[in-house]
Amino acid sequence: MRVICPHCKNVNNIPLKPSYKKANCGKCKKSLLDTKVIDLNSSNFDEVIVNSDIPVIVDFWAPWCGPCKMMGLNFEKSAKNYALKTLFVKVNTENESDLGARFGIRSIPTLLIFKHGKEVHRLSGALDENALNNLVEQFI
Repeated sequence: MRVICPHCKNVNNIPLKPSYKKANCGKCKKSLLDTKVIDLNSSNFDEVIVNSDIPVIVDFWAPWCGPCKMMGLNFEKSAKNYALKTLFVKVNTENESDLGARFGIRSIPTLLIFKHGKEVHRLSGALDENALNNLVEQFI
């Protein structure tokens, strides 16, 4: 399966397994098991979405948004539960207004879930960690 390195954003091909003890990026050699949330922008958004065989959860947010900050903490906590099962990424709509417009983001925070490069779900509003985990479980 193809997965994106959370460090260098390189596309890696790894065997599909129920669990992983070790998986390193072929380019930067850092662990693919790192659950770091990736910041995306207009130049890398499409490449990451299209080249990920695991679901991609996109958080559209802005730094001035109180609910976005609260949701951001839950987003990072949830990401730790899904190494190589789901990719968690963020798009700052303040800096990336073109992406916000392209996807019709009218309120923030808004989550978009992509599978095989296509949007399969959308949800606006902040979620607590349990609600976010329950949402993610539906798509893995």
